[in-house]
Amino acid sequence: MHGVGGVGREDNTSYLEPVVKVFVSSDMEGTAGVVDWSQCRPAEPEYAYYRGLLQEEVNAAIEGATAGGATEFLVNDSHSKMANLRPDTLAGRARYLSGRHKPLYMMQGLDASFDGVFFVSYHGSMAGAPATLSHTYNPQAISEVLLNGVTAGESGINALVALGHGVPVVLITGDDTTAAEIEPFCPGIHSAVVKSSVSRFAADSLHPATARELIRHAAEEAVRALPRATPPRIALPATLTVRFRNPDLAEMATWINGIERADAVTVRTTDEDPIRLYRRFVTAVLLTRGIAE
Repeated sequence: MHGVGGVGREDNTSYLEPVVKVFVSSDMEGTAGVVDWSQCRPAEPEYAYYRGLLQEEVNAAIEGATAGGATEFLVNDSHSKMANLRPDTLAGRARYLSGRHKPLYMMQGLDASFDGVFFVSYHGSMAGAPATLSHTYNPQAISEVLLNGVTAGESGINALVALGHGVPVVLITGDDTTAAEIEPFCPGIHSAVVKSSVSRFAADSLHPATARELIRHAAEEAVRALPRATPPRIALPATLTVRFRNPDLAEMATWINGIERADAVTVRTTDEDPIRLYRRFVTAVLLTRGIAE
């Protein structure tokens, strides 16, 4: 960790200031109170209100991290068109990475200079226990993803990039299923469970103010624990197994080098480089999105 053990940078007052950098990947479906697509799609009238709740949860994570000793933040807006937050009201004077067609998608901007990764307002996959608005990248194309044989939502898949850079994933916020799904890949991760899923379109949410308090506390604890944190625990070479919704989608995915058919609707890809594996998966997502939609 850059801010531990006397490592820091010199500023213009000529003393060493510890630098602790946190990368925040923010989705939206995991926000307390969000239970329907209409609440998180920009064209819908309810979106403006729920976008505000998301912003406040992102800020709560930054505020908690700051209390724990973090000094710099990059927020990668990772939901829908990836332009959901208001840059001027981001806490911590955070840098803001927004917009679509990023090579590393939800993990664009992460590198080895960061000390920890936060996943804020994440959601569960469609394959496990009930999770509000569950999906994995594209619900119209993908039914299930396994990482080394274990069901993986977006959090587990995105952890591949953190592993590639040697950065620990130390905080996740969202529903109870989401917190459970990342545990096999990031054991001991701090979690802020802001709602309990009842079904794919219903949840028992904390009051937004209470949710933010929980997120602040978990973020502060996550940063304070950074000296003991380790990168994701994913064995390499790693294998992603992707089950699509129909054979046409699976066939299209095999047009990408390194992806092979496993059965009529399933493909498999293996790599010793976790970032290369992740990029291949994202390429398959983008390619199949065209035919799925």
